[in-house]
Amino acid sequence: MMAVAAGKEKTKALWRLEPKARLSPLDARHAQDELADVAAAAAEDELPRLARFLSAKGPVQDFLAAVFDLSPFLRDLARRRPQILDALFDETVEERLAAIGQAIAMAPRAEGVSEQSLMMELRQFKAEAHFLIALAELAGVSETVLTVRRLSSLADASIRAAVDFLLRDAHGQGKLKLVDPENPTLKSGWVLLGMGKLGANELNFSSDIDLVVFFDPFAPAVIDPLDATELFSRLTRRLVRILQDRTEHGYVFRTDLRLRPDPGSTPLAIPVEAALNYYEGRGQNWERAAMIKARPVAGDIAAGEAFLKELQPYVWRKYMDYAAIADVHSIKRQIHAHKGHGEVAVKGHNVKLGRGGIREIEFFVQTQQLIAGGRFPELRGRETVPMLGELAGRNWITAEARDVLANQYWFLRRVEHAVQMVADEQTHMLPEDDEGLERIARMLAYKDAETFAAAFRAALLQVEGHYAALFEAAPELSAGVGNLVFTGDVDDPDTLQTLHRLGFQRPSDICRVIRTWHFGRYRVTRSAEARERLTELTPALLEAFGKTRRADEALMRFDEFLSGLPAGIQLFSLLQSNPGLLRLMATIMGAAPRLAAIITRRPHVFDGLLDPALLTELPNRAYLSARLAAFIDGDRAYEDVLDRLRIFAAEQKFLIGVRLLAGSIDATRAGRAFSDLADLTIGAALEAVSAEFAQRHGRIAGGRVALLGMGKLGSRELTAGSDVDLILLYDHDEDAEDSDGERPLAPSHYFARMTQRLIAAVSAPTAEGVLYELDLRLRPSGNKGPVATHVGSFRKYQRQEAWTWEQMALTRARAIAGDASLGAELEAEVAAILALPRDAAKVRADAGEMRKLIEEEKPAHDLWDIKLIPGGLIDLEFIAQVATITGRLTGAERTPGTAETLARLAPDYADATTTRELCDAYSLYLSVTQMIRLCLTSAFDKNDVPPGLADLLLAATDLPDFGVLEAHLKETSQKVRKDFDLLLRGKRS
Repeated sequence: MMAVAAGKEKTKALWRLEPKARLSPLDARHAQDELADVAAAAAEDELPRLARFLSAKGPVQDFLAAVFDLSPFLRDLARRRPQILDALFDETVEERLAAIGQAIAMAPRAEGVSEQSLMMELRQFKAEAHFLIALAELAGVSETVLTVRRLSSLADASIRAAVDFLLRDAHGQGKLKLVDPENPTLKSGWVLLGMGKLGANELNFSSDIDLVVFFDPFAPAVIDPLDATELFSRLTRRLVRILQDRTEHGYVFRTDLRLRPDPGSTPLAIPVEAALNYYEGRGQNWERAAMIKARPVAGDIAAGEAFLKELQPYVWRKYMDYAAIADVHSIKRQIHAHKGHGEVAVKGHNVKLGRGGIREIEFFVQTQQLIAGGRFPELRGRETVPMLGELAGRNWITAEARDVLANQYWFLRRVEHAVQMVADEQTHMLPEDDEGLERIARMLAYKDAETFAAAFRAALLQVEGHYAALFEAAPELSAGVGNLVFTGDVDDPDTLQTLHRLGFQRPSDICRVIRTWHFGRYRVTRSAEARERLTELTPALLEAFGKTRRADEALMRFDEFLSGLPAGIQLFSLLQSNPGLLRLMATIMGAAPRLAAIITRRPHVFDGLLDPALLTELPNRAYLSARLAAFIDGDRAYEDVLDRLRIFAAEQKFLIGVRLLAGSIDATRAGRAFSDLADLTIGAALEAVSAEFAQRHGRIAGGRVALLGMGKLGSRELTAGSDVDLILLYDHDEDAEDSDGERPLAPSHYFARMTQRLIAAVSAPTAEGVLYELDLRLRPSGNKGPVATHVGSFRKYQRQEAWTWEQMALTRARAIAGDASLGAELEAEVAAILALPRDAAKVRADAGEMRKLIEEEKPAHDLWDIKLIPGGLIDLEFIAQVATITGRLTGAERTPGTAETLARLAPDYADATTTRELCDAYSLYLSVTQMIRLCLTSAFDKNDVPPGLADLLLAATDLPDFGVLEAHLKETSQKVRKDFDLLLRGKRS
């Protein structure tokens, strides 16, 4: 017995890792089987002492059995490479890791080394080091602080080996001329900064490594500065491949280069000067915080140190003033501090990013560093816990805060490592199942999951208590919104959940868009102040867009809008201080693609929204006339006048639409406003054209011009997207022959040419767009007739040759611009023509036949094709027009408006009930069509209605539900068609 005991003692003494922690497997029998499998692998690989050792009994064997049961990753690695365990008979973990570090450093110097052979060696060395580092922490012989330093040193060594190899390779190919090939990084100009946990020497077990790569194009090793960007970017790309490509030997480190300046639009390696310009001109708050941890890890270390030194004024503000504190808090405003509300769930909790997690401790430290580090250089350290000590030493935080946060930091890091050691996955989430949580508890030497959960929950609550207290004075998001973190270049999981909860279907895309704002790629976000204002506005913006129920589209349109703005501070401040305006902006972006497209193409139209009286002032003719006069006042060139008319019309169309959208005007008033705007701007265009034309061609003796507005313009019922129907009429002295200019023209040619010039002035696209699309087909003889018509010809045609439909169209004619006296004469003539006696039966029959022809040639698409559906707008317009030209109206004066005409139907033509039904129908149709035409540029598709537009339609019609609205439209159209058949066809439908 004594001999056996002595043998065991001797065997035990050979093992150089004595576990202090007692781990319990999930399944003791399964654990022994796993240990036996590794022993068998050792025997197969001719490692007899390891095989004997693993087959023996004792605390070391129990420890290893538990490890292999709890961590499939470590078990599989031990099976594949039992030599890793066998080496611990000859060296301690520390000695073996030192040897691995030396081997990694020598790897690129080996004779005949290739990229593939280096990749294989680095992967094998890394796997062994990874295993040993994990085993030492699980055994309790290495504190977590030592683990993170060992992992960071391993990463440093691997990066340096790859960099050395690549520099020598570039030297051998004549791409670089190294100062000293034996010391390839010397004055190479290639700067590799480790960021985040790598920079702070705090890597976690399965961590990515964050690198930022710069280069000096004028470094001694660089042959051609013009080729440097491509060369170093290519070398960086190869570096990433060497480190992270998965092969049969695994990978070294996943490598992330996205913390470089503006990663979406910059090369992998950036010139030092360009980087400095970026940070000093466009650098963001989170980038300041990130630079605290930046450390030269490979390449030209001296150049890296020089770069960081030059960057110090950007990172470390000299004076701690309120602006600096607000600057730091602008990062905080993206993060919701829960302040202990609600129970902390343990299962599925994100140890890094969740409530009370590692990120909160790191952020706690970094914000204090940013505030105070400018004055106290000792607060500029990279490592989290030492900086807690420095902050306490200078009374920036209490000793209690230091001790609590330091203890919980290392506790949470241990938990993070355990989570990652299970399967070597870059995860920070605790398992959501009971067995998974029990596994983590036992890896951390807790007796069960319940005990671990209690300790974990207590740690989180302590951390979030200190974290929330740090920002008690900082503005919070709306209650219950959740995390909104857009710093860095990796999506924050809680933020994705928050965005989804707010109504965004593609939260990752939304994060990418918001990060684009932060990078200052748009003119509107170039200044630090604008970015901070936008950062503060973002939560409210996201909430408002979320309520449109087309949140993704709304935000994408807003992004397009931002991309065209010249500046943003005023806008962002206004939106922040005016929730109503913010809601209106969200409505435009979510429900009104037409308006969104207008402000995207012409951001200046948004300036009109800055007027505080916008929603209280009615856009009547006097208001628009005064504004237009001021806008085109002064001695301006012809082209300038036309451009300013386009600018004015676009802005006012937009603002009229906004008033309709906001409910400050109704559909009828909107129609009048759109029509008044067309009258005034087309009238101003006519004046400009007439004056310009007269400079070359002179004037006709007694010449007068007037424009008749027809269709919806004549009836003052224009919508946001309406074309404009016009007839240009002229008169002159009977004996007038040619104009009196240097290039005289006969009257008919003169006015025809001037009309063509007017059409071009109004409809030709310029840099400022189109004023209006003009339609002159309602003139006598339509497209076959001359574009300009003499009043005599007009009078004769209308009295002797016009078809019934042309006289029906004339009921909406209205003089809108030109010579006032001629306009008055035309109005009187139109009234006289419409009052002529007619065969009422023939008129009704002609109208009925024409309506039938329209239905056959242009059938309605569906119920929402309100103009064309049976019982739709055309039916109502025909009823009004026929009543006008057959004298079936009350009162003497003609009214071109359809609504007013329907209200005046003679009692012997339509009874009071029918008249009321027709008026109600027109009001309904007008409300619906005005809103649809305002919001949409395409046809209305009832299966794809923006929810915001549906809400606007319900508000405009005062109906409770979209289905009710659709049923109401259907019922209304059936009534109108019945009335149409009765009044125009003399039959009941």
